[in-house]
Amino acid sequence: MSIETTASHTGGCRCGAIRFEAKAEPIYASYCHCSDCRRASGAPAAAFVGFHTEDVTFEGETGSTYGKAPVSRSFCGTCGAPIAYRDERIGDQIFFMLGAMDAPENYPPRVHGYVREQLPFFHIDDGLPRMETMTAPRPSGDNR
Repeated sequence: MSIETTASHTGGCRCGAIRFEAKAEPIYASYCHCSDCRRASGAPAAAFVGFHTEDVTFEGETGSTYGKAPVSRSFCGTCGAPIAYRDERIGDQIFFMLGAMDAPENYPPRVHGYVREQLPFFHIDDGLPRMETMTAPRPSGDNR
């Protein structure tokens, strides 16, 4: 999936200790309603924009990570802002929190993931496809 944008693909944490840039178009944009993303973001749903890792460079601090394999999440160790998640099953991709992007309006999500875990009071009526589980393809049969 290609997402058309005209903005520079840059972002970072709240305090500026971590900065990143993608030098190619994003390959993915999604909402996620899973309980893990809710807890990691502190929001009723999370939104992500994905890039190939080979197209991304970081400046400043490397950040801190946590998570249970195969997923790891990164955040700024100084300000605590969530930055991204990676899944070792698709290690050639990185998914940035939409709020970490400098121009999040340029990356509209294209699908809702894990709607089976969606909070009953939170609904975005946007006409986007709604997937019961993941939206970024993983190896066959591995859906969490």
